[in-house]
Amino acid sequence: MKKLILAVATATVMMASPVFAGDAAAGKVKSATCAACHGAAGISAIPMYPNLAGQKEAYIAKQLKDFISGQRKDPVMSAMAAGLTDADIANLAAYYSSIK
Repeated sequence: MKKLILAVATATVMMASPVFAGDAAAGKVKSATCAACHGAAGISAIPMYPNLAGQKEAYIAKQLKDFISGQRKDPVMSAMAAGLTDADIANLAAYYSSIK
């Protein structure tokens, strides 16, 4: 029963949340600042920075929004994400999720 309630609640939140169709080409342009840590194609050469290539679109968007809201804390990423719009986030998520 708990799983059913959780599934219904999750679906309700997802349906109520604004959804932006990301533009991978615009995300690629916007990703230039991300490349310093996460690599030009989303594969980091430095082990402490995560690979973004191939991550799920919703996961990338959620993490960026969590950095902006303070739900997830990292001084560097919070500062990097602070200036992103919802469209920027959707575009970056579309770009990185499109890389195989």
